[in-house]
Amino acid sequence: MNRPKRIVLTVTSDPNYDQRMIRICSTLAAAGYETTLVGRERPQSQPLINRPFKQVRLKQNIDRGKLFYLSYNLKLFFYLLFKKADAFCAIDLDTILPVYYASLLRNKPRVYDAHELFCDIEEVASRPAIQKVWRWIEKHTVPHFKYGYTVNKSFVDEFKRMYGVEYAIVRNASVLKPLVIPKKEERYILYQGAVNKGRCFEELIPAMKQVNARLVICGEGNFYDAAKQLVAEHHLRDRVFFKGYIPPHELPPYTLGAYIGITLFVASSKSNELSLANRFFDYMHAGVPQLGVRYPEYENINKEFEIAELISIVTQANIAKALNKLLDDGDYYQRLQQNCIAARQVYCWQQEEVRLLDVYKNLFKN
Repeated sequence: MNRPKRIVLTVTSDPNYDQRMIRICSTLAAAGYETTLVGRERPQSQPLINRPFKQVRLKQNIDRGKLFYLSYNLKLFFYLLFKKADAFCAIDLDTILPVYYASLLRNKPRVYDAHELFCDIEEVASRPAIQKVWRWIEKHTVPHFKYGYTVNKSFVDEFKRMYGVEYAIVRNASVLKPLVIPKKEERYILYQGAVNKGRCFEELIPAMKQVNARLVICGEGNFYDAAKQLVAEHHLRDRVFFKGYIPPHELPPYTLGAYIGITLFVASSKSNELSLANRFFDYMHAGVPQLGVRYPEYENINKEFEIAELISIVTQANIAKALNKLLDDGDYYQRLQQNCIAARQVYCWQQEEVRLLDVYKNLFKN
């Protein structure tokens, strides 16, 4: 009997908390692949949660900055150099160099999983010298990754335009599960995800002065302290609440109980403008109408299934007006909620994983 193919997937995050990678690796393991997810162990990391795939964490005392990337990439390269594997997968650009060189030296096939346009994300695009380094890495490696997948058609088109590669679409859609929408005892507004620069907190938080509902923020990030300061400056401690980081398995009750979800991005980078965020699908699958921006990927889905109130320009006034419309117009809200229930049947992980498995079938066919 043939042994299962061994796939090693690499991230810079802690494997405990990466929902997309948990879905992907679970699917690969269920399909019969021997799947290993390699990430980092941070100083505050909790014990690994048992999953249906193998997990390895490379210990990192340096937690950020250039030294972190150098240290982690070297450790990852030597790990991959001696790890028994039939294929390697780099998740985003920050692990692509070790995967590229290890696969070359060992003559193993490689896959690129691009969650975003890495060189165009806010944290990179705002620092030209850093962006130049990452752009070199991208140009040096991505054209040599024949097999790959990314999260939407806009990103597929960009990779084809820049590097001539034809990648599959594997969206960050949630797993379809039975849904019972609870009675909303409190009509709170939810932001879930990284509390990072470029997520419109500068407009969202002061807009809450004009909205008669609580805003609950589940997540942490590089704008977390600044967001708390904004709440203090606008005297909104009784209306905006920070829950900090919530582990993925503890997040669904917050999502299901929310009345409105928030998916806002500043179009300060191409990656933001062309994005299709995980939370967009999480709210959809919980039957929660949401507020978003009229960017291409969100607008395309909203034309098919109207599930969100999309604004064209992110301002305090536009945010407040949109949130109040969702709170005050019961018929409109019910229509969006029913559309969420229909949309989740189409945009779900059970549909997306078919394309994921096709990528690996084609990889091992050749």
